[in-house]
Amino acid sequence: MRTQLAIKTHAILEKYFPERRVFLKSDNDTRFIRLRPGTQLIALAGASLLVGWAIIATAVILMDSIGSGNFREQAKRDQRTYQARLNDLSGQRDARAEEALAAQERFNAALAQISVMQSELLSSETRRRELETGIDVIQTTLRDTMKQREEARTRLAAIEEGGDGTVQIAASNAPVDFLADALARTAKERDQVIEDAQDALLQADEMAAKIAQMQEQNDTIFRQLEEAMSVSVAPLDKMFRSAGMPTDRILETVRRGYSGQGGPLTPLSFTTRGEPPSPDTLRANRLLNQMDKLNLYRIAASKAPFFNPVQDNFRFTSKFGFRRDPKTGGRRMHQGVDFAAGLGTPLYATADGVVTHAGWGSGYGRLVKIQHEFGIETRYAHMSKMRVKVGQRVSRGQRIGDMGASGRVTGVHLHYEVRVGGKAVNPMIYIKAANDVF
Repeated sequence: MRTQLAIKTHAILEKYFPERRVFLKSDNDTRFIRLRPGTQLIALAGASLLVGWAIIATAVILMDSIGSGNFREQAKRDQRTYQARLNDLSGQRDARAEEALAAQERFNAALAQISVMQSELLSSETRRRELETGIDVIQTTLRDTMKQREEARTRLAAIEEGGDGTVQIAASNAPVDFLADALARTAKERDQVIEDAQDALLQADEMAAKIAQMQEQNDTIFRQLEEAMSVSVAPLDKMFRSAGMPTDRILETVRRGYSGQGGPLTPLSFTTRGEPPSPDTLRANRLLNQMDKLNLYRIAASKAPFFNPVQDNFRFTSKFGFRRDPKTGGRRMHQGVDFAAGLGTPLYATADGVVTHAGWGSGYGRLVKIQHEFGIETRYAHMSKMRVKVGQRVSRGQRIGDMGASGRVTGVHLHYEVRVGGKAVNPMIYIKAANDVF
């Protein structure tokens, strides 16, 4: 059976690939090589495979060259678009920085105006109290004078009645000169009492006019203070709420830390000396409470990371969230934001706090950690130089190091993190919330 199949196969091959001989002739001898049908088939198959491979390889190379060219062009277009976007963002950031600076100047001017108005308000309140006391004295004097005038009139009437021949003067046989002197003194006292009463009424009218003028001035000062408080407190309140920070709890925490007697945040109020509080007193107390709230907000703002860690020109190179790892190419969580600038760019603390770490941090490189109030921690990684030590207390805006490329990086930048209760949150929440305030 095998022999018949082999014979048939050989016959078919002989039909298409007849046996050939290749002669090789030399000077002394002639030889030949017999090419059997199977050998010819193998040679043809090998040649076909080689030609096919060459065609496929050439096509792959051409397609790769075309694709690479298109990819490079696309990459260049993307790079130009990205660069234009970065330039636009840089311009927007500079504009926001100018707006923040202008807002800060307006805020400082409003605070200065509030301080002046508060002094004027306290002075006017003191003057008003003094005038009220003076009016009370004048009214008392006026009542005494009116009483004395009535007594003098009564005496004068009695004397005049006696001068007409009453039983009292006739019985006493008083001299005429004594009566004349008594009448003169009584008339003089009466005239003086009338004059004093008129002067007292004029003074009372003048004081009433002054009090009305002071009330108008106080009302103007109150309105200006209320407007200033509204302009100053509202942006700070919005900033904390935009950052997701509960304002009531934050302010209560700050108040507990500054509750000592005589401290900067001792609750303020006007005394009413046991009397029912007047509308002005209630209004002044509301304003003073607003000022106290403003002070609390300012202190809380210095203790939360609302400041930008990089004040020189920079660009954002990586945002918070999942991204492609620049080293491995895999997808992983990026727990902060990256600021790219020149080597040695100053880096600043974003809030008041205490340095808890200042050293090498594995992939972080040279790392500084700062613990702030409200359970907030900030991290500044990849520094070229650290300018603080563990345990050191720092203030918002204080320089803590220089930008570098230490640790696991692909270039010079700052990796900045904000952690609340140990959990990483997006730092841009705080930075964007403060754009309209600082």
